[in-house]
Amino acid sequence: MSELSDIARALVVPGKGILAADESSGTIKARFDAIGVESTENNRRDYRELLFRTPGASEFISGVILYDETIRQKAADGTPLVKVLTDQGVRPGIKVDVGAKPLAGAKGETITEGLDGLRERFAEYKKLGAQFSKWRGVITIGESIPSWYCIEANAHALARYAALSQEAGIVPMVEPEVLMDGSHSIDRCFEVTVTTLRAVFAELHRQRVRLDEMLLKPNMVLSGKSAANRAPAAAVAEMTVRAFKDAVPAAVPGIVFLSGGQSDDEATVNLDAINRHAAKVGAPWELSFSYGRGLQAAPQKAWSGKAANVAAAQKAYHHRAKVTAAARQGRYDVALEQS
Repeated sequence: MSELSDIARALVVPGKGILAADESSGTIKARFDAIGVESTENNRRDYRELLFRTPGASEFISGVILYDETIRQKAADGTPLVKVLTDQGVRPGIKVDVGAKPLAGAKGETITEGLDGLRERFAEYKKLGAQFSKWRGVITIGESIPSWYCIEANAHALARYAALSQEAGIVPMVEPEVLMDGSHSIDRCFEVTVTTLRAVFAELHRQRVRLDEMLLKPNMVLSGKSAANRAPAAAVAEMTVRAFKDAVPAAVPGIVFLSGGQSDDEATVNLDAINRHAAKVGAPWELSFSYGRGLQAAPQKAWSGKAANVAAAQKAYHHRAKVTAAARQGRYDVALEQS
């Protein structure tokens, strides 16, 4: 196997998953506003450092996706944050897209930007220690959307990014996210998810991306957030596994689900159900997680910007990592929430 294949497999090793700590400046400001903390460079550094230094977290976390600011930062004691991670055996990653913007001629739809100059940015990120990368494409379900134009445009951008990432010696994490915003049914989400994934893998093939040297970061197949009678975890598991069997080649080492706006509990229960169902029916990939909010909501609230709360925040993060890692193996139980 190649070095990139080894890294991809190490990121989805059984019992571990990925922390997505790559919030943009605007996103983390919104989350800090919610807990009454000013979004300064030092506050962002202090918060992320407390996560990265949480004792025992590396037992459950294989990698961390960083933002451009974070991969360049040093901890309060002067240690580069990348070194803080690698010293614990945690692999640093980097978000390389610059966000979703309106797609011309497609009302209500977006295209992710950031391809200009990406080869040069990858060269710099490689020197800074990045071992894997992430690019997110956004697909919205609504009246008469998504259009094939939007799906195809985002699939093309995801594949161009992935090819450049592998060229730079960095494992690409390809993230086509079908949003759970809206009132659509789980059946509609299934249809759009399968169509999107098939388009993405067709483009990856055309652009000569090695499937054994990448990871897929998709949504779960869910009812819309505001749908009536939202489908339970058992249905989410059955339809999610079926969707990926329909569209994802077995050569991909792992699927790392995003939490995608789900609550901590919902994201954990659904991940557990997916892994239990996959074990019954058989699945060729490791089924892991790459959660942002699903791992961070509790520690952010516990921290609230106060140095005195660092230990409590680390305890909350360790707990979320532990129970999510259990769900990643189909071993979650509500009793773990009290452990």
